[in-house]
Amino acid sequence: MTQSAPHPLSPQDCLVALMIAVSASDEDIRTVELVKIQTAVNNLPVFAGYDIDRMNIMAQTVFDLFEQEDGLDALFGLVRDNLPERLHETAYALSCDVAAADGTLQESELRILEEIRYELDIDRLHAAAIERGARARHIT
Repeated sequence: MTQSAPHPLSPQDCLVALMIAVSASDEDIRTVELVKIQTAVNNLPVFAGYDIDRMNIMAQTVFDLFEQEDGLDALFGLVRDNLPERLHETAYALSCDVAAADGTLQESELRILEEIRYELDIDRLHAAAIERGARARHIT
């Protein structure tokens, strides 16, 4: 059964969509970022039982949204509707890991991380700790 509309999204779909959005934010999806997303989906407990084929659907959803004028707002609307609050910090941590994966943070990546922080209402101290952890994991 194929769906034309990805709605409703699972919480895992939301996590994948945010990671893809961070990767696509600088209009250059790097292999190292895709590997980071794939590794997260393959190894983290939050993705246990997640249908890996949904990743392509979520990628296309993000790309389609980014072509629209208010696409980022629409993406955040989907995330707000479908991602439980208990996974907000997880979403931010995964997003930070994708942004840090290539060793540099582009201005566009910093902006989307700021938007994610705001949209998911991540506490400032918690965000700083999450960002510090991502930096530590990806230092060369």
